[in-house]
Amino acid sequence: MNNPAQRKILALSGGVGGAKLALGLSRVMAANELTIVANTADDFEHLGLHISPDLDTVMYTLAGLNNQEQGWGLAGETWSMLAAMKQLGGETWFRLGDRDIATHLRRTELLANGKTLTEVTTELCQQLGLSQTLMPMSDDPVRTFVDTEQGELAFQHYFVREQCAPAVRGFSFKGLESASPNPALLKLLNDDILQAVIICPSNPFVSVDPILKLTGVTEALKRSKAKVIAVSPIVSGMAIKGPAAKMMKELSMPVTADSVAQYYGDLLDLFVIDESDATLVESIKQMGVAVATTPTVMKTIEDREHLARFVLEQV
Repeated sequence: MNNPAQRKILALSGGVGGAKLALGLSRVMAANELTIVANTADDFEHLGLHISPDLDTVMYTLAGLNNQEQGWGLAGETWSMLAAMKQLGGETWFRLGDRDIATHLRRTELLANGKTLTEVTTELCQQLGLSQTLMPMSDDPVRTFVDTEQGELAFQHYFVREQCAPAVRGFSFKGLESASPNPALLKLLNDDILQAVIICPSNPFVSVDPILKLTGVTEALKRSKAKVIAVSPIVSGMAIKGPAAKMMKELSMPVTADSVAQYYGDLLDLFVIDESDATLVESIKQMGVAVATTPTVMKTIEDREHLARFVLEQV
């Protein structure tokens, strides 16, 4: 790492898996060194509220407020509103805890008052005491839809309401063509002080692709002098969290770490895989991508910090 006092690191994150590495990075770096950009194609409007699941998962995780057992939501949550909503015949398939609702109410209020999603996220993070920079991939709405055997489903309907049960055929991102990347994201990608872009171990199809496919982002990544490092979300043929492995199987992709490396292709300078997948090193190298192995399963805070330090050492 050259002149770590001047380094800037950009992390691209989805929800639970990405948030774990983002937390590790936040604990081993100075706050002004780290910028985290979260996927917002999972955002949706529910019960009149603007909900940003990935942003909130990262925000709650960095603030030490997340429910570590389930990976999403707040620790110590209560569910009185949801019980009352059920009694009134309202929709309860998307579980909103009582304290979590305050976040969505406040976000919806601030957006209605004319603030951008970036400005709202900054304000919420400040109120929760975060010093790291967390921002949405775009201030414009992008919405993931999943093409399934049951037809097209909005992402949260597929992911939460249907519990990922329908077989996947593909994905589309509505609003992507007209959405502008976060200006701060493009500015950072064009800044020579940026030393690395870390693609966290998030779902490549529905968490990372929406960020990469924003107009100009992949091109800026390829032009950037920063090293692009991805951490595999697949370990020993399984996804640690979420439906990535199921999606790969249904898309006729081998459920292996090297399949993820091949999917990202020439965007990567380095691919980090779990030590249990060491037999895949040569196949990844044959793709023209450098590879490094280390324990990547993040069960403890020490695991998160270890992986963060390891990735930073590769820069």
